[in-house]
Amino acid sequence: MKFDHILLALLAMRPWTGYDLHKWMRQEGRYLRPESDQSQIYRLLARLEEQGWATHELDERDGRPHAKVYRLTGEGREEVLRWARSPYVPSPRLRDPEFTARFVFAGMLDPAVLRDLLVTELEARKEQVRLNRGRDRALTFDEPLPEVDPDRARLLWDLVHQRGMDLIDSWIEWLEQTLARLDDEGVTP
Repeated sequence: MKFDHILLALLAMRPWTGYDLHKWMRQEGRYLRPESDQSQIYRLLARLEEQGWATHELDERDGRPHAKVYRLTGEGREEVLRWARSPYVPSPRLRDPEFTARFVFAGMLDPAVLRDLLVTELEARKEQVRLNRGRDRALTFDEPLPEVDPDRARLLWDLVHQRGMDLIDSWIEWLEQTLARLDDEGVTP
């Protein structure tokens, strides 16, 4: 997922200034992408304009610098819809930002895509559980450092694996509940 597509999806919601996009990314958008600085957002907005996907108008402000207010063009609309409808490939990482971005943005653009996204993610996570849940995780130690306590190491690894199993189980439960709720409320076809 490119940061461009997040910006395009935000512009699909309403016009934004670069400053307001930066502020949103630092607060609401922090789950979609780690730090994104303001200069990066301005560079991307310029690139979106070069590609014909966005345009801006000046908002003249008394006693302050004028602000550029960006909005999507018709070509930008087509690009954000292309991205939203492109196939989703689940990451091996649980709760990847790509899923979150597509859930929110692709979901608001196309309910059929939203349902497919949830089903794809759910099937992928269930397959992970099927492949990994009962496998042998025994640790072997061959000439470990004297500081390594094999029993403690095994316990720590078991605790980490248990946490991972709990996370994936709760993620699967959330996916199932979300899919059922969206279906029940008629959001997804």
